[in-house]
Formats: sequence, structure tokens, C-alpha cells
Amino acid sequence: MKKMMEKLFDNLRFVFLTSFVLCFSLFFLDYVAVLHGQSGITFLLISDQAERPNHRVTPVSNSGKTMNFPEKSTTSSDISDPVSTSGVPDTQTDTVTENENPIGIEKQDWDPCRGKYIYMYDLPSRFNEDLLKRCHTLMKWMDMCPYMTNLGLGPKITLTERSEAKVLLLKNRWYATNQFSLEVIFHNKMKHYRCLTKNSSLASAVLVPYYAGLDVGQYLWDTNVSVRDASPIQLSKWLSRRPEWKRMWGRDHFLVGGRIGWDFRRRTEDDSDWGTKLMFLPQFSNMTFLPIESGSYPNDFPIPYPTYFHPLKDHEVLKWQKRMKKVKRPYLFSFVGAPRPNSTQLIRKELIKQCLESSKTCKFLGCYDGDSNPCEDPVSITKVFQSSHFCLQPPGDSFTRRSTFDSILTGCIPVFFHPSSAYDQYLWHLPKAGSTYSVFIPEEDVIKKRVKISDTLLRVSKSEVMALREEVIKLIPRIIYGHPKSRFETIEDAFDIAVKEILTRVEKLRKEIFNVNI
Repeated sequence: MKKMMEKLFDNLRFVFLTSFVLCFSLFFLDYVAVLHGQSGITFLLISDQAERPNHRVTPVSNSGKTMNFPEKSTTSSDISDPVSTSGVPDTQTDTVTENENPIGIEKQDWDPCRGKYIYMYDLPSRFNEDLLKRCHTLMKWMDMCPYMTNLGLGPKITLTERSEAKVLLLKNRWYATNQFSLEVIFHNKMKHYRCLTKNSSLASAVLVPYYAGLDVGQYLWDTNVSVRDASPIQLSKWLSRRPEWKRMWGRDHFLVGGRIGWDFRRRTEDDSDWGTKLMFLPQFSNMTFLPIESGSYPNDFPIPYPTYFHPLKDHEVLKWQKRMKKVKRPYLFSFVGAPRPNSTQLIRKELIKQCLESSKTCKFLGCYDGDSNPCEDPVSITKVFQSSHFCLQPPGDSFTRRSTFDSILTGCIPVFFHPSSAYDQYLWHLPKAGSTYSVFIPEEDVIKKRVKISDTLLRVSKSEVMALREEVIKLIPRIIYGHPKSRFETIEDAFDIAVKEILTRVEKLRKEIFNVNI
């Protein structure tokens, strides 16, 4: 009897053990099936971006309106030191449609502006619009009011008044644009940017539309540093209170400067020192700065001076390029400029001397102060450059010249004498290999009379000249600023390239800060 009971218990233990294993196996198989979407249940996998705790998704209602949710308030403990990168700011918000993507998963390629949105501050008027109202006082030596017309392009050149202009220029797209008008032009072009947003959480970059160059231009002479720095300091305080600035402590912000970089980086508090200390203020030190000439700082990225040509359509640019390929050029080279009295500009004196001595092969247009200064006339300048194969571009009051871009616009091959006149400057807009579009003659060789300009240029073969000119003409779209209301379809102008490079730079900085692939 005892043996029978032991056998019965052994059988029961076997049955229980077998049942347990079978039930566990069935449960496990059912669990796996659920995970793989079987049994009528589907689990959606959220992308890496949506899984990150700082990645917010803004749903859009069926009506298309954004559904706003209250955001976490920022306290002092949320803010890291502006100089460090230890603080993790919020990433950009994506907009999705609620009925198409009900659980708010980031959707790829829905929005053509994804990653291209730019938010532009609505600054207090004293930082931009009020400056235009005081346009008579913006420059000590000239009245800037005419140049602020037409959205900063300046007075329109009417071709009906001068038959010469009809031959030289395209109808309705030429303006007497001032070289210091870039801030106004860029601001007005940004107002028509396709991916401009009023929702700062969508933005990949932020524009600060402060007319820094126009502001400091009125105070560069005979004023103390406190006057020059007043607006920059006020703006820095305004920015430091903005949540947009705190997200990356200005690293996703950019600012356009219509003057050379050194005008915004005064090192001392001495009234005799030049410029303002704008770019040394903490709120601006992390921003990307777009002056017309770099001050050799890592966040300086110079962009072209504005030229006189501001087309509205692609075909106008293509038509102009075609014309520059066919234009007759009777002169080997030309120089548009004036001598500089100081010893550091001896090269200009020598260039003018050599040009005048080679009057049959060189065209000189002297720029002298006065009401009849031909260098204030876009038609006169364009005429000289169109008639020349090469255009001499020595340093001016600084390393760069607006004349460089005027010559490229006409298909005239620039001749540089210092690397910082172009090669070290416009890395976004001009080829890295300067020899593909220009000729370089060392400045010292000219000053010490070791070279003769005409002989040097004559040694450039006809095939090389044709190749250089072809490359120069290809550059025309990249160095012009289309009309603010332009909508180019197949070309990128200087504004488009600058915006694209800004977005690329900010994205790189964002990845470096977060150390993740956004």
C-alpha cells in the first residue's frame, strides 16, 4: 500500500510539473506574438528622437491649428553657466497632424521646412526701425536716407534717362545700393524667407535683426565709448531675458553686421579706440556673426558686400550671365579706386602709376571726393569693369573691398594682392581654390617694383582667361542679393547660401552640445 501511494504522488508531481511547463510555454509564445503585432494587437516603435525626454512634439488639431500645451517653467536650477555647455536646452519642436499621426510620432519628410525654420525676433524699434527714421545722421560724411529706400536697395536706376545704362544694365533690377546697407537688405529678405516661423520652438536658428553697423556708424567719430556701447548693452540685457536665448545661450542665434568685423570688437575702454564692444559682450560672444569682413574670430563668417544688381526671377540672373559671356572687353585690366595717403597703402599709388603708364591696356577710374565722384555712379563702375578682362583689387581701408563683388558681377577676373582680401574671408560663397577664379600677385612684389602688372597678366594664356572668366560668371548668383521679394527656383543667391550655412553650423553646434544625433 505504501509503495502504491508513493507511485501515485510521483505521477501527480509529474503531471503538475508538465502542466506548469506547458502553461509557461504557451504564455511565453503568446507574449512574443503580441510584441510582433499578432493576435490583432500592434505596438508602434517610436523613433529615437521621440524617445528622448527633452524632445517635445506639438500636435495639430484636425482643423490644422496648433494645440498649445503649457511648458515647464524655467527656474534658476535649470540654467547652466552661459559659457559652459553642461546645460541641456530644449530641442526643437516638430509639428504633426493629429488625425494622421495620433500618438505624436515624429514623421519624416512631411514638412519641406523641417530643419530650416528660422525665428526672427521682433526687436524694440530702437534697434532697427528707429535708426532708419534718423537716416540723415547715420553717417558723418553722407546722407544715408536715399540708400534706405526700396527695402534697403537704394534708389532705382532708371534706364530711360541714360542710353548708356540701357546698353550696360538689365531693365528694372539695378539700384544705387550702398555698401553698408546689408543689415537692412538681409532683414527684409528674411521677412520673405519661405521657412520663417513665429513659433520659436520650431526654429533651428534665430536671427537678431539689429542694425549694428548703422548704429555704430553714427558714433565712430568724436563720441565716447559709453555712447557707442549704449545700444549693444541694452540689447544684451533684452536678449538675456528671452527663453530662446537661454536654450543654447545664443549658439543658435546669428547676427548680420553691415560693416567690417573690427568695428564691433573694441578691446579697451579708451575713447580713442575704434568701434564698439558688441561682439565681446557675453550675450553675443556665442552667436554666429555675419559681417562684410571677418575679424579673424571663430564665430565670424563674412558674407558678400551688396552689389547693384537685385534680380527678382531666375531668368534675369541667367540672362545677365549670358550677356557677360559675350561682352567685348577692349582693356587687359582696370583699376577703380583712389590713392591712400598713408604709407601702408603704397600699393595703390603704384597700381595707379602702372595703370596710367599702360593707358592702352589699362582703364583707370579715379574715386575722388566731390559731387561728381564717378565711383558713386553704378553705371560708370559697371562700364569700366565690363570693358576689362582683369580688375585690380588691392586692400582699401581694410583688407576687403565692395569692388571685388562689383567686378565678379560683370565677369571681370579679380586680381588680389593680399590673401585676406578674399581667400581668407568668404569661405561660404567663393571657391576654396582662389586660383580657379582669380589671379594673385604678392603685394610686396608690387610695392618693391619687382613685377609689372601688365606683363604678369599678359602671361595668362587665352585658354586660362576663358576658364577663369567662366568660373567668375558661375559665381554671380552666389554673390548677389536678390530683391527681398524674389522667389528663386533654380539658383541660390548670397542670402540663400548664408542661411543654409547658418543652419548647418547651428545643427553641428547642437550635436556637439547634446552629444547625440538629432
